[in-house]
Amino acid sequence: MSEVTIYHNPKCGTSRNTLEMIRNAGIEPNVILYLETPPTRDTLVKLIADMGISVREVLRQKCDPYVELGLDDPKWTDEQLLDFMMQHPILINRPIVVTELGTKLCRPSELVLDILPAAQQGAFTKEDGEAVVDAEGKRLI
Repeated sequence: MSEVTIYHNPKCGTSRNTLEMIRNAGIEPNVILYLETPPTRDTLVKLIADMGISVREVLRQKCDPYVELGLDDPKWTDEQLLDFMMQHPILINRPIVVTELGTKLCRPSELVLDILPAAQQGAFTKEDGEAVVDAEGKRLI
């Protein structure tokens, strides 16, 4: 079985849904509770590069430090934004999932289906009641 890693926050519904979809594929991932064990700066830079998105796109906007630090101001460079994420890991958007098929910020959670190396083994419904996978393991959305 291939290795799958999720940078996870158990308090986040999107992160919980993503983790359960990984498990619904019969995979027990390496779960990194990134608020307790944040990625190193080099690891975060690699994750962002592997996702093919900008530093600003991985910056979580719905949290106190974002507003307090005025991070919506375009004056902040990527290096400065990375510094803020290292100081305040809550600023790292999640969940980030790494598989042999790619690395993805899984917002919405069903984006994880694009990079899982195994098919869903049964139906999956998100915590909010939205059906994502049918009983045959076929993606609905």
